[in-house]
Amino acid sequence: MNNRHPIAASLAVLGYIVMIVPLFFVVITAFTDGSTLKFPPSGFSLRWFEAAFKYQPFMTSLVSSLELAVLAALFSLLLGVPVALAISRGKIPGKGLLEGLFLSPLIVPELVVGLALYQQLMIGLGLNNFTTLLIGHTVLLFPYAVRVTGASLALMDPHLEEAARGLGASPLRTFFTVTFPLLRPGLFSAGLLSFVTSFNNVPLSLLLQNRDFRTLPVTMLDYVQQNYDPIVAAMSVLILLGTILIAVVAERTVGFAKIFGGIN
Repeated sequence: MNNRHPIAASLAVLGYIVMIVPLFFVVITAFTDGSTLKFPPSGFSLRWFEAAFKYQPFMTSLVSSLELAVLAALFSLLLGVPVALAISRGKIPGKGLLEGLFLSPLIVPELVVGLALYQQLMIGLGLNNFTTLLIGHTVLLFPYAVRVTGASLALMDPHLEEAARGLGASPLRTFFTVTFPLLRPGLFSAGLLSFVTSFNNVPLSLLLQNRDFRTLPVTMLDYVQQNYDPIVAAMSVLILLGTILIAVVAERTVGFAKIFGGIN
């Protein structure tokens, strides 16, 4: 750390402690052989990991969360990339206002969004729970796609696209042969952020859930309100391991410098 900024260094260390210490307690608690949450544990066992895998509501909601997160991330990219291209490359008046409008879901409380979707889509149009959740999550993830891909486009040299067009390539061919390969790290980062955000979402999912379709975070929240055993801690450790695995794959395939370097 830079010795010229001791306050900033101290705050950074404090931030790491605040983030890491709670994870340490959760991980240790997940390996207890006791029947209740207790620290330090009286002994170590893998019984709660086995219980988490055997608890059907967790496994069912895990599949539901993965399905919802993948689809929402995909749809947010399909909608966000053309918008980012139009804002970055198009000659549109009032680009700042337009970009602010597309980023507005980030500042609107999720409960407000969820209530509006519930009233307009589920009650008004009669859409089912999954469709409404998918629309809601896509709306929440849309700004990430616009912002991250927009940052990647800002770092790209537009002269490469102009050269391809000058050589006779159509706009569609230019996108797939020039723009898309250069934009791939931005698309990867936007998809990764969108997936994690959707998977961990609670407020919107809690408001729009029903018995037929429930996400894993909501199911875990419901469980911990009624039970006091370490099975939720074990499930949390499994999610943490999955997140670490995604991070390792992202680093090995693309690299964090390329993934997040343009997000400032």
